[in-house]
Amino acid sequence: MTTKSTYPAWVFDGTPIGDPLGYGERAVEFLRRLKHPASSAPKRAFQLAPWQERIVRRIYGPRNPDGSRVVKSVFLMIPRGNRKTSLAAALALLHLLGPEKLPAGQIIFAASDREQAGIGFREAAEIIRQDKRLERVTKIYDANNAPKTVKSTRDGSTLKAVSSDGKAMHGTTPTFILADEIHVWKGRDLWEALQSGMAKRPGGLTVIATTAGRGAEGLAAEQYSYARGVALGQIENPEFLPILFEPEQGDQWDHEAVWHRVNPGLAHGFPDLDGLRSLAKKAKDSPPERHSFEQFNLNRWLGNSRDPLFDFETYDARKLHDDDEDLEALPCWLGVDLSRSGDLTAIVAAFQHPDGQVTLRPTFFVPGEDLKAREDRDRVPYQKWADEGLIRLCPGPIIDEGAVEDEIRELCAKFDVREIGFDPHLAARMMQNLFDDGLPVVAVRQAPLTMGAAGADLERIVNGKLVRHDGHPVLRHHLASVVAVRTDTGLVKMHKGQKTDRIDGAVAAAMAIYRTSLGQSNLSAYNAPEASLFVF
Repeated sequence: MTTKSTYPAWVFDGTPIGDPLGYGERAVEFLRRLKHPASSAPKRAFQLAPWQERIVRRIYGPRNPDGSRVVKSVFLMIPRGNRKTSLAAALALLHLLGPEKLPAGQIIFAASDREQAGIGFREAAEIIRQDKRLERVTKIYDANNAPKTVKSTRDGSTLKAVSSDGKAMHGTTPTFILADEIHVWKGRDLWEALQSGMAKRPGGLTVIATTAGRGAEGLAAEQYSYARGVALGQIENPEFLPILFEPEQGDQWDHEAVWHRVNPGLAHGFPDLDGLRSLAKKAKDSPPERHSFEQFNLNRWLGNSRDPLFDFETYDARKLHDDDEDLEALPCWLGVDLSRSGDLTAIVAAFQHPDGQVTLRPTFFVPGEDLKAREDRDRVPYQKWADEGLIRLCPGPIIDEGAVEDEIRELCAKFDVREIGFDPHLAARMMQNLFDDGLPVVAVRQAPLTMGAAGADLERIVNGKLVRHDGHPVLRHHLASVVAVRTDTGLVKMHKGQKTDRIDGAVAAAMAIYRTSLGQSNLSAYNAPEASLFVF
């Protein structure tokens, strides 16, 4: 059954949670008997809030007819300050020393780097140190220059902290994995190694505990998308438990009712409400602060950019079907962003509808050599995109300009192309070839005035609900990677947020839209600011 909300209402509504064999009750009782150094309860008893208890019961209570646990994977996405690390550490000890332990079990704390992995590890170690009974049956190895490990002297089970920037752990057979803050993991190697090891042994559990991330590509985005699909009833998988504390579409970021809804700990004093109010006050006057507040304190999954130019709720709603036959009758402008070393080459076609709407159709070229390294660096699935026909791989380490030129010629033969916009800095030879054959080549120089106007035109088309597109994920990724800087004159400077971000598709789209807008105005290629027909 599909729903309209990902909100985990079952956490609060008191509906019965199946526990036919009592495993859920045993898990809760074990956690309650632990001690925590920061606990305010008598004898420093581990404090399990009612909503946390419901989550524990939902993970461990439901069982298959053979007694095995139904839930094999958990995606817990929750804002900062809701004590997810403490809960995760307690669950790890449940599998190391409690009723969920398996002989010679391997419990893994995995995070983006050694320091982050060590946070969860130290939380578990401190819980052990609070109880002499647990200290007697464990050995803690916490040296700075050695793997952080807790070993059970009862059956040899271990708890280890590992990081995604280290070597993959092939050969392991984990029985419990905590994947902490997966949205900042480097690459996929560790995840794939741990998941392949998990499949070797029955009874394992993976818990992804994270705040919201950014972008629509990469490991974290894939897991988040899958979790949303299960939560919405679009995917049926009883083994996967999504617990998504995130705002609904249309929720106002500065409404405290929204804060309470997505921060279940607020009702129990964590995170600090006055602290959230202070952060929100700063965020009102600073777009980057607001986006940070939305991501980390409200758990809204955002685009790649920390100062996004585009409204992606609007953009995604403009996914519309346009047949090639329909587009053949429309005037078309091409924007071409040729690659430098390591970048992509993008051709974006902008088709002008009579009512002012614009359909964008992109073509991308990527060097095929060292594609796996390129995937890990850029955190995007180039091979998957290539297999799906979304990008074209060029043999070798650079883009084949001949292939790009051939694609431009094919587009001109098929559609009513009025102009082909290039930055002449990298395109002189290709522009000469096309010009010699009578194709409408135009120079669109990458100067502040020209590209500032182009960025503003693209923003107007997208946010003004005039864009049409087919949902091309590579183009969306490039648009989401744009960081915007606005000038006093209203122009927009587009650049990358990080060195590994790719915005070639956004630049090509802006060039095409800019030339489209000039085609509708009284400006021409001869009097447009800083743009000119290509002549020799």
